[in-house]
Amino acid sequence: MASPRRALIVIDVQQEYFDGPLEVEHPPRERSLANIGAIVEAADAAGIPVIAVQHVMGEGAPVFVEGTPGYALHPDIEKRLTTDTKRVQKQFGSVFAGTDVAEWLRERDIDTVTLVGFMTNNCDLATAVEAEGLGIAAEVISDATGAINLANAAGSASAETVHTVLMTLLHSNFAAVATTKQWIDAVSSGSGLDKSNLVESAIAGRAAATA
Repeated sequence: MASPRRALIVIDVQQEYFDGPLEVEHPPRERSLANIGAIVEAADAAGIPVIAVQHVMGEGAPVFVEGTPGYALHPDIEKRLTTDTKRVQKQFGSVFAGTDVAEWLRERDIDTVTLVGFMTNNCDLATAVEAEGLGIAAEVISDATGAINLANAAGSASAETVHTVLMTLLHSNFAAVATTKQWIDAVSSGSGLDKSNLVESAIAGRAAATA
């Protein structure tokens, strides 16, 4: 795609991810936050529409209850939003589920969404996967997202492992994965981002495993 028509989706950059059980661990959340801010500013400068998403749960939930401090967007992001920013609440992992986001994008002939925010292992993943079925190209910015350490009956993995594996998985099929600098450069030049595919990734993966 030579000249994608982009929208930036800022996913759940809420205070829950900076204080409490869901604190983002990798990449370091303050570094990701700074990159998200830079991307929002670059999008505004380029005339790219911005969608700011907040996850919400019902009264009595342990997190994301509207009106609580944890529900609020981080102030470094809130201050960068404008009256043109589309605000969305969601109740599911994907920003498309139960919202008007897909329709809003189609009305504006947007064919590519750039995903930043939290978390790599939940809402970023779910949104990129659903975008494929909607016929919308996805870009995921690796250093403007973040994962948490995970452990349950199925096993455990560090935040760094979770993030690295999911970036590799997404780039193999569901999204073009890039850094903040690479994305800003692509926006400046009006170009798309390169994405791998399952066959190329499988061949390279086999070679890496046997090296």
